[in-house]
Amino acid sequence: MAEMEYGLSETQKEIREMVREFALERVLPVRAELDEKEEFPTELLKELGRMDLMGLYIPAEYDGMGAESMLDFVIAIEELSRICIGVSVSFAANALGADPILIGGSDAQKKKYLPPLAKGEKWAAFALTEPNAGSDAGGIQTQAVKKGDKYILNGTKQWITNGGEADTYTVLAVTDKKRGARGVSCFIVEKGMPGFKFGKKEKKLGIRASATRELIFEDCEVPTENLLAKEGMGFILAMKTFDVSRPGIAAQGVGLAQGALDEACNYARQRVQFGKPVIANQGLQWMLAEMATQVEAARALTYGVCRTIDSGAKDVSKLSAMCKLYATDVAMDVTTKAVQVFGGYGFMREYPVEKMMRDAKILQIYEGTNQIQRDVIGLSLVKEYAATKK
Repeated sequence: MAEMEYGLSETQKEIREMVREFALERVLPVRAELDEKEEFPTELLKELGRMDLMGLYIPAEYDGMGAESMLDFVIAIEELSRICIGVSVSFAANALGADPILIGGSDAQKKKYLPPLAKGEKWAAFALTEPNAGSDAGGIQTQAVKKGDKYILNGTKQWITNGGEADTYTVLAVTDKKRGARGVSCFIVEKGMPGFKFGKKEKKLGIRASATRELIFEDCEVPTENLLAKEGMGFILAMKTFDVSRPGIAAQGVGLAQGALDEACNYARQRVQFGKPVIANQGLQWMLAEMATQVEAARALTYGVCRTIDSGAKDVSKLSAMCKLYATDVAMDVTTKAVQVFGGYGFMREYPVEKMMRDAKILQIYEGTNQIQRDVIGLSLVKEYAATKK
């Protein structure tokens, strides 16, 4: 049967097969247990580190694999997500935490912090969200005051993926309150620094294997050399980070939706009602047909955005928002339909689709809600139209 040809390189095909095999052999047998126990996938991440996949997105000069494109990393995320996005987000969040260092870090900062992340010896996290600052990144209240050769951080970050498990945190804090978003800076904070501690581990609807915690800064001392770029560049670094991280969220959506479609098709072939497999019913065939079309369209858009970014395109905010928006809405719709295909069994924890449906919801929320993605896309269109009128 013909499949979409995406022109993947031999390296990309190898990454896909390697991660697919790992997901089936190592993640699939434990995904239900990890979800039930809300257990962080420590050993799985260590194995990915030994396979050099934790450094897939990091240049070779900093001990990474020096992947030829962003698409390489997205393919790995997609394949893990096909089995469990609780595991895949724990994997992908390392890149989210490292991206500000890759984008705005000095060579010395990169040499210090990226090699341990590339080898899987340490993990990373990105800390922007606060009780009053999520989609409104300009509402950050965590303060950073410079005193001598240190910055003193005070404040609380909320719902931080890999919180407590990660060793390296890129943290957004206000250095000049008068300048609003332009007064936000970004710092590298290490686990164990004086005044840095963790709050409660959140109990969540989905992605339960992923660790989500509060970060608490009480007169936390951060060396001045841990400032990324320069004061006031934090908001820009965050937006540039989202430009390259949102396709990763789209990949989670594509992988999760594909996994749900796989489960639905397999079940529909096996489940017999009125003397025939339920897949023989036209109504169900149409539902599966729509699901399959949605998944392929989401994959095509996501891969296309990755290739555009890899081509060196600069202003990609609109495109990144588009693939994140579409693929994650598809994931929510397809997983919901998968539960419907299973009927009453789909509502039971014994079957994987109820977990997939629970997991899907967060994709429409984190790294910018899908309402915010629509704002980003709409504002970009307004600016593009205005530019044509000049």
